[in-house]
Amino acid sequence: MTLDRAVIALARTAGVDIVSTERGLHTVRTVEVRGTLTVKQALDRLLTGSGFRAVASGPGSYRIVVGVSTPPPRPVARPAAPPPPEPAPADIVVTASKQRVPLLRYPGSLTLVSGVPRRANGATADLSQIAGQLPILQSTQLGLGRNKVFIRGIADSSFNGTTQSTASVYLDDVQLNASGPDPALRLYDMQAVEILEGPQGTLYGAGAIGGLLRLTTRAPVLDGVASSASAGTTLTQGGAPGYDVALMANVPLVAGKAALRGVAYQVRDGGYIDAARRRVVDANHSDTTGGRLALRVDPGSGWQIDASGAAQRVESADGQYGDVRRSPVAQGNYIAQPFFGRLLFGRVTIAKDWESGLRLVSATGIADYRTVETFDATGFAAPVSRGPARYDLDNDKLLVSQELRLSRSLDGGRSWLAGVSLLSDRSILTRSVGLGGATIDIVGVTNVTRSASGFGEVTARLWRDLSVTVGGRVTTARVDGEPSSTRRPGNYIKGRSTQRFDPTIALSYRIAPELAAFARYQTGFRTGGLAVAQGIGRVANYDPDSIRFAEIGLRRLRSGVRGVSFAISGSTAAWSNIQADLINRRGQPYTTNLGDARIQTVEASFDWTPTTRLTIDGSALYTHNIVYGEIADQSRLNNRRLPQTPPFAAHGGVTYRWPEGRVTPRIAASADYVGRSVLGTGDLLDVSQGKYLTIGLTAGLRWRGIDLGLGVENLTDTASNRFAFGNPFGLPGRNETTPLRPRNVRIGVSTAW
Repeated sequence: MTLDRAVIALARTAGVDIVSTERGLHTVRTVEVRGTLTVKQALDRLLTGSGFRAVASGPGSYRIVVGVSTPPPRPVARPAAPPPPEPAPADIVVTASKQRVPLLRYPGSLTLVSGVPRRANGATADLSQIAGQLPILQSTQLGLGRNKVFIRGIADSSFNGTTQSTASVYLDDVQLNASGPDPALRLYDMQAVEILEGPQGTLYGAGAIGGLLRLTTRAPVLDGVASSASAGTTLTQGGAPGYDVALMANVPLVAGKAALRGVAYQVRDGGYIDAARRRVVDANHSDTTGGRLALRVDPGSGWQIDASGAAQRVESADGQYGDVRRSPVAQGNYIAQPFFGRLLFGRVTIAKDWESGLRLVSATGIADYRTVETFDATGFAAPVSRGPARYDLDNDKLLVSQELRLSRSLDGGRSWLAGVSLLSDRSILTRSVGLGGATIDIVGVTNVTRSASGFGEVTARLWRDLSVTVGGRVTTARVDGEPSSTRRPGNYIKGRSTQRFDPTIALSYRIAPELAAFARYQTGFRTGGLAVAQGIGRVANYDPDSIRFAEIGLRRLRSGVRGVSFAISGSTAAWSNIQADLINRRGQPYTTNLGDARIQTVEASFDWTPTTRLTIDGSALYTHNIVYGEIADQSRLNNRRLPQTPPFAAHGGVTYRWPEGRVTPRIAASADYVGRSVLGTGDLLDVSQGKYLTIGLTAGLRWRGIDLGLGVENLTDTASNRFAFGNPFGLPGRNETTPLRPRNVRIGVSTAW
């Protein structure tokens, strides 16, 4: 076996990070390693006599670099005529493809965020908070636990409702959400975030019409105790202070066989919006408390068992929007508008690897997400003279999934995958209006979606530099619904069944050892359901929607520590019968099929390391879309756009690190531009938002295992409107604005041992 493949196998078996940017790993034949060994011992044996050595780069992670640490026990066996170089470094693997495809060979657009995603001030982020730093992501900004995340302009609505999400979020191998907003899981102790763009219907089924976000946690390390801690405080100009605290511990239960890894955190986001009418300053503070616990068991013979759970609670005291008639950072509501969100998650994954490259995976998961939110309905639910009124929304979602798949990776980039998937998603929406001490229930809906799928994908090498990927997914799904004003999980109205076949075909052509072109065609869909309709106390069915998507692109990876990597692609999508959660002029929600849309995008990204100390990166997205349908056709031509999709967005960053020493400083700067977008399609929702530039600066140093950091977010104190919505009853006035968090500074410290 060659060294690059042996390292990948060891990392997979031990559940650790082993990376390298050195060239030549694929040309080295390595010895067979057996027995009960630590990861470091196994690496030392693999690298003996290879010209490489392993150095620890953190708890449970290693880097392979040039340098012989031990003399070779025997000459290294090398082929007389070395084969063509492998197309990608051994450390860049697309795990979200379910086949561990090397990045250069992956035939599609993908964005990889390594390690823990962070905000511009250095704090650990959730998905909606990093959207402003990744042009391919767009997000609403209603508040933590209520934001919807979109990929590459596939955006259906700015409002939360009963439709499936356009972007599927997975935590490791298990789906985290099916409908509604992103739960805002804080991304502590993450190994990577992979964003697969375009519909992923073949591998991930209904709902992934915009793409997939896969959150990969750091797995328990079997052969060593490790722990870390971090803390920080954030000071916001004109607002209240905040803080964040996190702890991680990794404890082997049986050396080399079983280990536990846990993380716990508490975050306070200080408020900066004043409730002027109630004379409350900095009313919109939020508290997030959560944690994860993971168990890994290695019984031997290629088996691996992972079980994990996560829990998180988000509480916001008030809305984070203002009224431009008063001030961008002040609102005039009669009552507070709190939000509560609770996420419970569990999964069990059982995997078996054979030396032949065959891999079996069974992934079982459950996700329970409940949200309770309140809006001020004074003057809308009843005359002002009768006193303040409140409008309450309660969403309860339970997602259960099971997937079984078998795959095999062969020499030369050939691979195949086959699997089956079962899913059950229950969504209960209840609504009520409160006036004084009385509460009146309003019609809500309950939907239960059950689906079964069979899927497969094959990658074949047509000749040395060209490979083709062909796949498909057969899905049968049924949605049963019930209109209700209270929670009644039985007696559903029989819904309609959906049968779908979603194909994919893709090509990858290696132009040079580090350069490849790709092309891809794929489809996706979302199931229909029962939803609140226009009018008082009405419900109606909405139909499935579907998307057809094609793209071409070019990707280059750098072969060493220094150099340039880049990717560029263009795509077109035809989105039919778009499902959308909307709001009418009275502030009441409803769901309908909006019409059709055509979407074209061009995206580009690069990463340049001219020296080992300096890194410069950048990315940009251009998108154009137009909507056709009853609402769009009755609107002005300029108002026929999809929501939350600025025509242009861009990011740029630069980082400089000093050489390793007793004290190692670093500095970084970033700039992010978000173009103008609108709240939705049609004249009512053509409310402008976006069109702003933010700048962030960070500095830090590492000393004796302690890392100190200082970060500034929104350096120029930009007060632009990032989201033109906060309360459905205030929407017709077009006066709502969600300002960027004012200039803020975070001071943080972290350590690991």
